[in-house]
Amino acid sequence: MIPMLARTMAGLAAARACLPSPVVLVPTMGALHDGHRALLRRAIQLARPRGSVVVSVFVNPLQFGAGEDLDRYPRMLERDLAVCGEEGAAVVFAPDPDQMYPSGQMITVSPGAMGRVLEGASRPGFFDGVLTVVLKLCHLVGPQTVVFGEKDAQQLALVRRMTAELNLGVEIAAVPTVRDPDGLATSSRNVYLSAAERVTALALPRALRAARQAVEHAAGAELTAEDGSGAAGGPAAALAAARAVLDSAASADPPLMTDYLALADPVTFAQIDAGYTGQALLLAAATVGKTRLIDNASLTFGGRS
Repeated sequence: MIPMLARTMAGLAAARACLPSPVVLVPTMGALHDGHRALLRRAIQLARPRGSVVVSVFVNPLQFGAGEDLDRYPRMLERDLAVCGEEGAAVVFAPDPDQMYPSGQMITVSPGAMGRVLEGASRPGFFDGVLTVVLKLCHLVGPQTVVFGEKDAQQLALVRRMTAELNLGVEIAAVPTVRDPDGLATSSRNVYLSAAERVTALALPRALRAARQAVEHAAGAELTAEDGSGAAGGPAAALAAARAVLDSAASADPPLMTDYLALADPVTFAQIDAGYTGQALLLAAATVGKTRLIDNASLTFGGRS
């Protein structure tokens, strides 16, 4: 299947008018990999039996801060079109920035307090850019469903909140994180990693596994504290297990520089306390060389993870 390519808003509108519903949107910044293929395959499932999938390929300048990798972010539209065709997408919308922001973008979407912690604290303005472009794409494409990956957990939660609070009337579908055979979460930025840097970067998924193992080890054991905070699988122990792996990687060659490691409520993204029970997200961000990577894992305290 060869998807229609729209480079302008007018071209997208013409293509959209021909699409049977339901229409499912997959927003991307291109450089498509196996993680994106998983999103596309989920989108195809949601669009069946007669619907359509639209993929946006747009490196959004609003979500890049000063000194970040906007100029060197991988751009490979011809290859992305081939991937979209292989997976059955009907339309690829690949605008230039002057199409999306013809007069600049004075008005943006604020993520509120939930978007100013963790990734939002490390990259001020990042989520403003993400939510703004997602809102514009929803208006331009008019999808019934939009598909995102769980690797960008805070982004996913904020998009869900925005669509609900602004009454967009679209469903947000999530796809589990896809990992390469060595365990590293798939990312367009992985292409930046040298062989040695990739070995160091594997500390990220290894840290998440260590935290999960600390929780699971205690799941069948008797708790050593009434509220679970002193148990082998409590929040403090999970963080300590993950931190030990990241601290060790800081001495590797090349080193891993941890930006943040936190256990957060999966709805509010507020950091949890020592006596917390229920589901939580362990979120990590780190840099190796010039490449910044993020990852996360879901953990359950006071029960089996």
